[in-house]
Amino acid sequence: MEPAQKEGPLTETAARTGILVLEDGKVFNGRAAGAITRRGGEVVFNTSLTGYQEVFTDPSYAGQIVCLTYPHIGNVGTNLDDEESPKPHIESLVVREFSAISSNWRSSETTQAYLTRHNIPVLWDVDTRSLVRHIRQVGALRGVLATDGTSPEALIAEARALPTMAGQELASRVTTKKQHSWDKGSIELTAPAGQGSVAHAPSSGDAHKFRVIAYDFGIKQNILRILVDHHCEVLVVPAKTTAEDALALKPDGVFLSNGPGDPEPATYAIETIRNMLGRVPVFGICLGHQLCGLALGGKTFKLPFGHHGSNHPVKNLMTQQVEITAQNHGFCVDPDSLPASDVEVTHLNLNDHTNEGLRHRSLPLFSVQYHPEASPGPHDSQYLFRQFTETMKQWKSSGTSRRGQTRAQ
Repeated sequence: MEPAQKEGPLTETAARTGILVLEDGKVFNGRAAGAITRRGGEVVFNTSLTGYQEVFTDPSYAGQIVCLTYPHIGNVGTNLDDEESPKPHIESLVVREFSAISSNWRSSETTQAYLTRHNIPVLWDVDTRSLVRHIRQVGALRGVLATDGTSPEALIAEARALPTMAGQELASRVTTKKQHSWDKGSIELTAPAGQGSVAHAPSSGDAHKFRVIAYDFGIKQNILRILVDHHCEVLVVPAKTTAEDALALKPDGVFLSNGPGDPEPATYAIETIRNMLGRVPVFGICLGHQLCGLALGGKTFKLPFGHHGSNHPVKNLMTQQVEITAQNHGFCVDPDSLPASDVEVTHLNLNDHTNEGLRHRSLPLFSVQYHPEASPGPHDSQYLFRQFTETMKQWKSSGTSRRGQTRAQ
């Protein structure tokens, strides 16, 4: 006779209760998992069908409670290969169905154990459709998710006392503390015998040719991997690294990463970009794109509930092609505020017609609002990394790169 199975995390998860309270007083009750605590932040939703661990570990989610619209979360557990940073950055997680056990050959830890270890509370068995509809109607709200039994009345007061996302400078909170090199390309995942290969990495080709300074405003690791795939020797630097210090390293190009928070308070980064204009090729994404817009004289504004997911259609105005893109941002560049004589809009969101890309008309700078590295998401936009290396190649061959760096010394 088989011995009785000891009750595990699944039974414990089913027995606990939790609550999400929004600043407008709306309450969502459910079951609790993860850590026994309470965490507050801006409540947003993500519509991706895959890649929940990548969402957890995306530093751009710092300060936010994330509701995943895909109903089944936790089924495949967690592993080291799918992390976009060394730890989760979400404040809390809201899902419809949460599996405290995992069934996947790549899993090294259950999602329940992983989130508990990182002190992230989870609310599940929630009507996530109702929550998303509410956010879409009234906009992103501050909220507090509690699994520790705190009363709804106390949580409403806590939610209303939280700072709004507008005005928060969060990039310096998540950036690396010191500069470091990165040399890992895309990972070749080998399935167990007989199951074949489940992923592939681009060919590494020739030895590294381009020295890239990557500003870490909350950078995702897949960006770094793809830069290496495209023959870049990558040095990651803290967000507050000055233009002079970066250019003293004699880069062939500078990359400006994604990151959390409002771009306008990051005045140090805006000033750095202005000091780099015309001295080195610059490529920015997400927060990096917003900072480029501000550095070029434009303005940014907060979206009602942001773009978070891997199915957003974007039109490339240069090629007239439509790309399906991965996105994660709550702020946008106002295209009408950009000086048209110097800046050209290159990409347009086909859902709400917001700005998704720009380039300088005469200087080597371009940026996009979305995530060409995906993870998770489609790979339609990885051509932008080739565009970056081509820009660096042209700049390098013209000899202007050395003249620009001389000015910084």
